[in-house]
Amino acid sequence: MRVLIVEDEHRLAATLQDLLALEGYTADVCHDGEAGLDNAESGIYDIIILDVMLPKKDGFSVLRELRAWGSTTPVLMLTARSELSDRVEGLDCGADYYLTKPFEPRELLACIRALSRRSPELRQTDEVSFGDLTLSKGSFSLACGERSVHLSRKEFDLCELLMRNHTQVITKDTILLKIWGYESDAEDNNVEVYISFLRRKLTHLKSRVKIRTIRMVGYRLEESD
Repeated sequence: MRVLIVEDEHRLAATLQDLLALEGYTADVCHDGEAGLDNAESGIYDIIILDVMLPKKDGFSVLRELRAWGSTTPVLMLTARSELSDRVEGLDCGADYYLTKPFEPRELLACIRALSRRSPELRQTDEVSFGDLTLSKGSFSLACGERSVHLSRKEFDLCELLMRNHTQVITKDTILLKIWGYESDAEDNNVEVYISFLRRKLTHLKSRVKIRTIRMVGYRLEESD
């Protein structure tokens, strides 16, 4: 799961990024509202952590524009102000949850878990299944029957993306943004290399599931008879 952190306090943003990484989430950071809105509108994030007091564009404005744009991504708002009017404004703008600073790390993580449960595509994050395959987050392993293989972090993230969206064709651009991030210099050949890695592991597992290339579009999973 990829999280966007929009927070102008650099130390807090780095702390949140490290905290989320320890929990297995991938997090990107922006330090002002304009950059935060630009990143959020990419559509690659599963959850957004949004501070209220931001330079260039405040969090309320960012959220209003994001919702007007049509985004339904869950948003957790952060603020140092505890007034009821601020909380009401945040919720009216389209926030899904509101957390007042200072907060406990456990509370933040609980909020993120609660938000992820609201999205069907984010549920059951510990284990994903498709066809004869089972992907386990706890062990970073992919299993088929009695056979299993360990996956690297990017292999795992790519496999999870394909399995959770097995009814869709996933474009290379989507894979680059979701797996490598908005500011990465990774290119198409990086995607091709990791697709090749996964294909070898599916062959080793003797799985019926295959990664099909949709020419000039992207990839999707298919289960053979």
